[in-house]
Amino acid sequence: MHRAATSIVVSVLIVALAGCTDSAPRTAPTDSPTDSSATSEPSTTVTADPSPSTVITGDVPFPMDATIAELQRAMRNGRVSSVDLVDHFLARIEAYDDDGPQLNALISINPRARAEAVALDSERAASGPRGPLHGIPLVVKDNIDTVEMPTTSGSPVLEHFRPARDAFQVRKLREAGAIILAKTNLAELTQSSNSYSTLGGQTLSPYDTSREPGGSSGGTAVAVAANFAAAGLGQDTCGSVRHPAGLNNVYGLRPTHGLSSRAGALPFSTSLDELGPMARTVGDLAILVDITAGEDPEDPATVPTTTSLVDALDPAGLEGRRVGILEFDYRTELDGVLQDALDVMVAHGAELVPITLPEPAQDMDPLLEEFPSSLADYLAKEPTAPRGAWTRLVGDPGASREKPTTRAYRKAVAGRMGYRRDLEAVMDRHRVDAVAYPVSATTASVIVRPDQDDDSGHFACGPATIAGLPALAMPAGFASDGLPVGLELLGRAFDEATLISIASGFEAHTDHRGLPAAVPPLSPAG
Repeated sequence: MHRAATSIVVSVLIVALAGCTDSAPRTAPTDSPTDSSATSEPSTTVTADPSPSTVITGDVPFPMDATIAELQRAMRNGRVSSVDLVDHFLARIEAYDDDGPQLNALISINPRARAEAVALDSERAASGPRGPLHGIPLVVKDNIDTVEMPTTSGSPVLEHFRPARDAFQVRKLREAGAIILAKTNLAELTQSSNSYSTLGGQTLSPYDTSREPGGSSGGTAVAVAANFAAAGLGQDTCGSVRHPAGLNNVYGLRPTHGLSSRAGALPFSTSLDELGPMARTVGDLAILVDITAGEDPEDPATVPTTTSLVDALDPAGLEGRRVGILEFDYRTELDGVLQDALDVMVAHGAELVPITLPEPAQDMDPLLEEFPSSLADYLAKEPTAPRGAWTRLVGDPGASREKPTTRAYRKAVAGRMGYRRDLEAVMDRHRVDAVAYPVSATTASVIVRPDQDDDSGHFACGPATIAGLPALAMPAGFASDGLPVGLELLGRAFDEATLISIASGFEAHTDHRGLPAAVPPLSPAG
């Protein structure tokens, strides 16, 4: 693993926070400065109890699955600090990513994370929080630029590549007060539906470490599911946020094409790529989108936006909704779980409408041929990129740095908006607010070899990717093998608010989130 942090010293904090169920070990990278908020209690080694039934109870500071709002409330009340949060998440990373099950969710850790937390705690004390993410540790996929950590996309070619500036969305997160704690593993160069890379190895599912987590943003999904950070950022070309979100029991959103900037992310296909958040709750997902959405001159597809997705959160969000149910001519082993999820929708006011979506009129596969030209555009804007990187990464002496010019490619580009109109026309005709379908046909695949593609038959690529429409993956329950099942909602262009409303209504009446057995709360017993 390529880690900026080395040895970690852990202290146990005893800080009261109501309703908590996890201990709060203090961890710090060795190159981080000591700050005045550090606990005076003696250091002790934190060990991970392998039994998920062993939960530390009582007045301990960090609840598992704490939301961003809950963490902000705790910091506002002085019960925890941003330094405490960084230490807590680093302790879990050491216990379960470096050691224990070795999930391989992360490629690098921010060596300045603790120093940034110290500065943010001081800023809060002096002038209050700068935004809704003040002092909140997040993770981002390792093809998204950050100045203090390399952007490798899992490739040895980029192992020492440090971008000169943050990606647009990372910059927006920092402006809201976030700490980018770590970069997450992924399918190398995002070119697989499994999350294996040369630098990061094989990421494992925290729900069953013999299974793979989906991809290509599997590292972010696993890190969020395992409580290595409060939330995270991934990239979705053909389901790469939604597929691992569904397999790892978290929420993931692919936004409408143009809602959020892609600038500063190593691309696979400029036409199809979108950056999207992953979180343990719908509310946290909405917070991240509100912060990262908006116009960016460096991404001409983006448009101004004033819509607040946080305002769309509604525990009664299912009432009066018409949800299209995508019809298939075959059955899957997950039908029972998915039917239970649909029954919840009906029980709380939704009407289900059978629906069939059209196929695109053009072959869209030529859009997947954009990697050489998209990569060339990205590297041209990166003054610190290694020399010869394009040639080594593309690996095809006949490849061109220019966009494809074939007739099939031009037809595919032109056909995307036509397909969007066709899909929205069907939704209008059936008067549905969203269309629901399974994220995948099966649960997570067993790992046979490290570089295998996932074979869970995910549906997450199709309509949203081709038409540039928003799609939200959410936890739907657990299959008979104990593994998570995801349900996806497809919406109209720039109508993420409806998806958030429906998902928050569903979330209010279900309890599918649960800490994976491989990553239980940390025990303070040394």
